[in-house]
Amino acid sequence: MKRAPFAADPDRSRGREYAEDRFGSRGPRSEFQRDRDRIIHSIAFRRLRHKTQVFVAPDGDHYRVRLTHSLEVAQIGRVIARTLGLDEDLTEALCLAHDIGHPPFGHAGEDALNAALAARGGFDHNAQSLRTLMRLESPYCDHDGLNLTWELLEGLAKHNGPVARANWALAELDATFPLELASWPSLEAQVAALSDDIAYDNHDIDDGLRAGFLTLDDLLTVDLLAGQWRAVERHFPRAPRDRQLRELVRGQIGLMVNDLLEQTRANLTGIETIDDVRAAGRALVSFSPGFAAEERRLKGFMYERLYMHPEQTATAERARQVIADLFAAFEQQPELMNHGWHETLPDGEPERSRRIADFIAGMTDRYAIDRYAMIFGRVPEGLSNV
Repeated sequence: MKRAPFAADPDRSRGREYAEDRFGSRGPRSEFQRDRDRIIHSIAFRRLRHKTQVFVAPDGDHYRVRLTHSLEVAQIGRVIARTLGLDEDLTEALCLAHDIGHPPFGHAGEDALNAALAARGGFDHNAQSLRTLMRLESPYCDHDGLNLTWELLEGLAKHNGPVARANWALAELDATFPLELASWPSLEAQVAALSDDIAYDNHDIDDGLRAGFLTLDDLLTVDLLAGQWRAVERHFPRAPRDRQLRELVRGQIGLMVNDLLEQTRANLTGIETIDDVRAAGRALVSFSPGFAAEERRLKGFMYERLYMHPEQTATAERARQVIADLFAAFEQQPELMNHGWHETLPDGEPERSRRIADFIAGMTDRYAIDRYAMIFGRVPEGLSNV
């Protein structure tokens, strides 16, 4: 499909933090395709397959983890980008990388690291994504980080909109490679943000049903879901219930994508360049006002019935304690960290504590559990409720 005039253009990229002079050709790829491939081949991306999405350290093979969630976000994002004439490769790369800074145990792990670093600037998974990609993941001989394009990094930094107050990690990176944090990001970044919402709004329902935390009766209390369920029953009255429920999730995704496309096309009236996108003063990729209200009600339902379910909150508290205990152990005995980490641990604060947080944030759920067992002589109990 022809690229729209307001799309990001890899041939007009603002470049990379470090100039590159590679040996020969690395294939006929655009700059944004190179970004995507660097992300996919990174160790940090591979670790997402053992990091919590909704359920902590799930035992079942059928539950989503950060990796499968990121792939699903990318699938939705590619469809939207292609339909709107945006750069599909940049959108895909942003979708794949958006959760790469998440620590083990999801938001429970993030809360524990934020508390541990409370006096040292705190911890934020979005800033940690950029820190990971720009400084920690370093496979190249001549610079730190993956050296991704300005457009990719800008999109990750601002995919939820302009950043009014950058935390220490993002501020440090922005000081060395300015990302214009006060402006709106590309449409590709905006698509990635709402593709994330569409994916977890619906796939978390699927996992919640599978785990028994949600029931069909629960879902029918939400007008948006009840309407979709009536359509499923009308079209597939004799299908098994489990297939009907999966059809409900698919239908919901299609409904949300179609509303987003219709409203976004209307929002783009008068927008002619990517500079117009950044100067628009508002998100241009959006749901219609009425549907946005329905989507907020769906989120409220999910927080009440799934994310804040008593079993979920109890498991999250145990996970927070595991991360807090690991941080304290590494703080008191740095030699408990892997080789290559404790030998290079800074002497002064806040750099020392932030480096410990880098080490923990890179852990998978299972590695954190194994490390805890090695240090404390017991496996933490109750870290899987499915």
